[in-house]
Formats: sequence, structure tokens, C-alpha cells
Amino acid sequence: MVTTEFEAAAASQSDALGFEPGIVWVAHPIQNRTAGELAELANQAIDPILAMITK
Repeated sequence: MVTTEFEAAAASQSDALGFEPGIVWVAHPIQNRTAGELAELANQAIDPILAMITK
């Protein structure tokens, strides 16, 4: 799970390593979110995450 702010950095690092990681993108930023907002982000991300790891 990575915030959208880091899409370019993740692409660059993936290219440099020759590795395509499974990434679920979430809205940026994370640090100033309330516990409820973080829970909502996690709830939105869980199905895509589970789909990636159970393929």
C-alpha cells in the first residue's frame, strides 16, 4: 500500500530493480489522518490487497 504521491518514485525504483511489485494506491497524505480515516483507507484497500496475495 503506497500513497499516490509516490507513484513516480515507485516506478523508478521498480525499473531500477527490474521488479514489478504489487501496489495498492491510496490517497496522500497519510500522517495527518484520523484513526477513522485510516480505517476507511484500510477498508478500501483490503480487497485489492487480498486479491494480489491470493492469486
